[in-house]
Amino acid sequence: MKFIHAADLHVDSPLRGLDIYDGAPVARLRGASRQALIALVELALEQQVAMVLLAGDIYDGNWADFRTGLFFREQMLRLRRSGILVFMVKGNHDAESQITKQLPEVEGVHVFSAYKSETIDMEALGVAVHGRSFPHRAVPEDLVPLYPDPLPGRFNIGLLHTSLTGREGHDSYAPTSVEVLCDKGYDYFALGHVHAREVVRPSDPRIVFPGNLQGRHAKETGPKGCELVTVEGGVITAAEFVPLEVVRWHQLRLDVSGLSSVDALARHFVGQANELVADARDRLHAVRLVIQGESALHRLEAEQPGSIAAAIQAATQDLADADIWIEQIRLDLQSPLDRTAMAGRADAVGEVVRLVDAVSTDEGQLKAWFTQQLGEMKDLPGALADVDPMTFNVATMRAFLADAEATVLAQISGITTEGGTP
Repeated sequence: MKFIHAADLHVDSPLRGLDIYDGAPVARLRGASRQALIALVELALEQQVAMVLLAGDIYDGNWADFRTGLFFREQMLRLRRSGILVFMVKGNHDAESQITKQLPEVEGVHVFSAYKSETIDMEALGVAVHGRSFPHRAVPEDLVPLYPDPLPGRFNIGLLHTSLTGREGHDSYAPTSVEVLCDKGYDYFALGHVHAREVVRPSDPRIVFPGNLQGRHAKETGPKGCELVTVEGGVITAAEFVPLEVVRWHQLRLDVSGLSSVDALARHFVGQANELVADARDRLHAVRLVIQGESALHRLEAEQPGSIAAAIQAATQDLADADIWIEQIRLDLQSPLDRTAMAGRADAVGEVVRLVDAVSTDEGQLKAWFTQQLGEMKDLPGALADVDPMTFNVATMRAFLADAEATVLAQISGITTEGGTP
């Protein structure tokens, strides 16, 4: 007997803000959650699983219209027409109080009650599934002690939306511990809520967060998918993660230390990008790129703003068999300067370097400079327009100061990166 365990589908998650990105594949990104669910159904049909377990947050919140619910219902019908059972609990995003629109139920798709724990016994499969949905978005209590006892002679599965003892980036809902789960006496706990895959405990019982089915932004990186589990004679004989996402998000740090030309930058990026997509060239890869290091490219960017981004975009055109979208480029560069020698000069260069050193080492002065500069700018870049300047950390402010220094030095006639005199 095989089953699939998935969670946090967030079907039709709104993905706001995509329109600000020039050239963003908006339609593909917004349709990714649907395509990932279709891929899940295709896997279930191909593997001839007996059931699919969905551990909450099927939706991202109340539907904007009925199309979201109708799409999900259509996929459930595909499973049921092949004899595949579906069991699901509601989590914080799709709790009983959150989803107000109603559609006819699909026979064979069981949504666990939000007001009491339930057990579904499938004698023919030798499996019992236990679960309970969230009645409200916030569930502060541990639900596990209220779950039914395991059924003798069955492979017992607990379906639960929970933060366990807490996970970074996730609110605390239905908190519980591994010890409490183990004491329950089940064979498998199918968890949801945490978007990063985690095998909390490999066996006796096996406890797994499968992660979300499709990453939605640059903080949800890497492969996303479901667990495919095989049970024989009441024992797990195989368990594997199956990636199903159609858009894979990445954060790539590109060290360009020593590189001095856009051609060298492009070649370096192509090499790194090929490694990044090597195991999944059939997907769209969304990349947030940080370019860092001590490089003459810093001065080039100061002289010709946009040079680095243009070089990266050109490099993506050379990746004929890889589908890459650069979501964002952040620069963390420094010019290869002998700062000690330059600070000792009695000209404009020395004055600039000494001023930057003084401001950079004094946090109060740095924050005052940063606030003043933003206040004097009439039109802020889109990323800064609605941001409180004081929410930036000191490292970010120093990076802006370094960019300002590079721009000023680049504009002083005759200055070289080796520190030559004008």
